[in-house]
Amino acid sequence: MCTTDADRSLIEPRIAELVAERAGVPDASGALGGPAIPSACRAMLDAVVAQGMTSSEGGKRLRALLALTAYDVFGGGPASRPAMVDMACAIEVFQTAALVHDDIIDDSDLRRGRPSAHRALETWSGAPAIGRGLGLMLGDLLATACVDIANSAAGGLAHSSALVSAFLTMQREVEIGQVLDLAVEQASLDYPQALVEASLGVFRWKTASYTTIAPLELALLAAGVDPDDARARALAVGEPLGLAFQLEDDLIDVVGSSRTSGKPVGGDIREGKRTVLLADALDMASRDEADELAAMFRAPARDEADVRRAIGLFSSTGAVAQSHDRIARLWRRTLDAIDGLGLDARPHERLVHACARFVPDVAER
Repeated sequence: MCTTDADRSLIEPRIAELVAERAGVPDASGALGGPAIPSACRAMLDAVVAQGMTSSEGGKRLRALLALTAYDVFGGGPASRPAMVDMACAIEVFQTAALVHDDIIDDSDLRRGRPSAHRALETWSGAPAIGRGLGLMLGDLLATACVDIANSAAGGLAHSSALVSAFLTMQREVEIGQVLDLAVEQASLDYPQALVEASLGVFRWKTASYTTIAPLELALLAAGVDPDDARARALAVGEPLGLAFQLEDDLIDVVGSSRTSGKPVGGDIREGKRTVLLADALDMASRDEADELAAMFRAPARDEADVRRAIGLFSSTGAVAQSHDRIARLWRRTLDAIDGLGLDARPHERLVHACARFVPDVAER
């Protein structure tokens, strides 16, 4: 079994255990130190926790795998590795919390091929408003649980105080990023370059912060690297990689990929999302084409013909090629940053491989 497969076999069951422990509820006697749960309310609370378990299943676990690889690469000891596994799982539990909230904000019906958490809880409760409320609270429960997990794991690792601080910084940055993301959805389509700048800024706050920067920083700290140095190294490698990851994800929405596991093409267009691809197309299109695209994305909804037309314009204007170029430049920056870490050949190769999983379409060229 390769290291990645071995780590994934650790991560999956451990996430389930941790969610059950930290998002779970006391039994009827209040034996875990809290008041007893009223019997009339217990079924709903159990349903929310059960949904938390379901929502935590699946995913590529790229963040946790990057954290564990970086921990090994930078000399983390085997005795503390179980604590690092829990820290890596805490990142994944945080992602689940964020996705539960994202799906409510986006009014999404599905997540990972299943009903999104709030939709499942709507079905369970028979009341849309109750389901959305329960979804919000589930996201909060998981967000609290991930901090509890991280705090416990930090006690068994180097720089425990700095680890907790870094984890909380990650959460704060993502929360700010979500606010900025909503701001971009109301951004003007008349100034494409400003829209590109705003969208890339959101990628840094909302995506790179917890997808690539935090897994690296937490791993470096846990391996004993000085906190300032850990932050600098994590930013140098993780920031361009996180931006490239989100750009590739947006590109996959238009051109598809054999690695998307059935992700439907055109979802961002149907939702009317302001993306870098859209901004580039508006900037590079003729006046008539730009007016057509802007009108399409200002409309309350887009049909399948609109999706096909938008995809065609993204390609013909050169916006798709522009995204490929941006991703390639960011990946080159990531590789240069890894080269600057001074790693020996084998650790260098392992870290490059772990980072390449975030941008497989460009990394394999």
